[in-house]
Amino acid sequence: MQRRAVLQMMLAGIPLMGIPRLRQGDGGQAAGTAPILETAQGRWRGRFNSGIHIFKGIRYGADTSRRRFLPPVSPDPWTGVRDAIEFSAIAPQPGGRPISEDCLHLNVWTPGLRDNRKRPVMVWFHGGAYSGGTSNEIETDGERLARKGDVVVVTVNHRLNAFGYLYLAELGSPDLADSGNVGQLDLILALEWVRDNIAEFGGDAGNVTIFGHSGGGAKSAVLMAMPKANGLFHRVATHSGQQITASRRETATGHALALLKALGLDRSGIDQLRTMPMEQLVKVSRAPAYLGPVKDGRSLPRDPFDPDAPPQSAHIPMILGNTKGETRTLIGRGDPSVFSLTWDTLRTKLEAGSPFMGSLDRGDVIAKYREWHPEYSPTDVFFAATTDSRDMPMPLSLIVSVFFSLSAVRRILKSESPSRSSGRLRPSKRALSMASAALETSSRRKISFLV
Repeated sequence: MQRRAVLQMMLAGIPLMGIPRLRQGDGGQAAGTAPILETAQGRWRGRFNSGIHIFKGIRYGADTSRRRFLPPVSPDPWTGVRDAIEFSAIAPQPGGRPISEDCLHLNVWTPGLRDNRKRPVMVWFHGGAYSGGTSNEIETDGERLARKGDVVVVTVNHRLNAFGYLYLAELGSPDLADSGNVGQLDLILALEWVRDNIAEFGGDAGNVTIFGHSGGGAKSAVLMAMPKANGLFHRVATHSGQQITASRRETATGHALALLKALGLDRSGIDQLRTMPMEQLVKVSRAPAYLGPVKDGRSLPRDPFDPDAPPQSAHIPMILGNTKGETRTLIGRGDPSVFSLTWDTLRTKLEAGSPFMGSLDRGDVIAKYREWHPEYSPTDVFFAATTDSRDMPMPLSLIVSVFFSLSAVRRILKSESPSRSSGRLRPSKRALSMASAALETSSRRKISFLV
């Protein structure tokens, strides 16, 4: 019996002994069988579960141990079929989990293969600042999202801490010019992999959303200002993590020197960094005060959102948000006294615990929150104000927090960008009042929020 006839009878509900029944929308994959598909470099075997095709540990970049501190490259092609059944080792970082410099892998969940459905693609970047974390977590398993949204979910692992953001351009040889941003360049290579291969997974390379929480949100914001990322994604959603500025070269060089000092090396020891055991570098990877994207004039030629939104991404819709009251954990777990504040002690505590509010008068901030929320206790005001201020450095944070953290979803575009959407959400009176107060505080910037 020809395969087409078999399929027709199955779809018509005629039972056939010994032939597994196909699920509608499975892209022709029989339940219980292992899906195999072809990428630009070679074939992968995944698994199938409850209507979703799952591929874990797909290699999108070559082993970085051979290119430490250098931009990533695509893997060499192979013959045969490789398994994509289990998560790969995570990027080098402190902790007890298996780590490897061979960490440029991604994971895919999709409802269909090669079915030309052109599903939206959602690419997740994990949190953990720029120093730790992984997408290989049960909390970020993409199966439910793929099933509920009929989307293709991709989660990405990339280089972190000293392996991904150690700026050596002013200390080492010319080939280290991009060393401060190779972790971001990993993400760009992953997005190029999506562009070249996602149709095989039933996705639309022309409809890619990058999104992330905490450090993942910040990484997404930085990509919006990286020329090499231009055109690789079309929407952005960031949660509890934004990135307005990048490290200056002078600052980043100082951080690199701090790491060298922790290793007992001076400037002449750069070449030793390239070849020393991974574990030795991991031990001092958090010696610098900060390691993150660097405004190096090359891969990241400007700050992501200072003094304005990056022109290359002015056409890209962006959603920003944060967890309501997230400083209850971030601040409260280390300072129990904030849970017993009085109106007399609130201002002093707010002045000490709100670095992102800049020069804003804390008394004015307290007065506004009491006006908007007369039911709030001093503790409630403290956590609301400190949470809202975390999205962007003040005074912009005062504007953005109202539009985004309180309303959950809002759009921010460059001020010159025309409004193209209809039926947009409108700011509340509270939002307008807060935005007006913040604009009066700053004469340095002009920005409009399309809501």
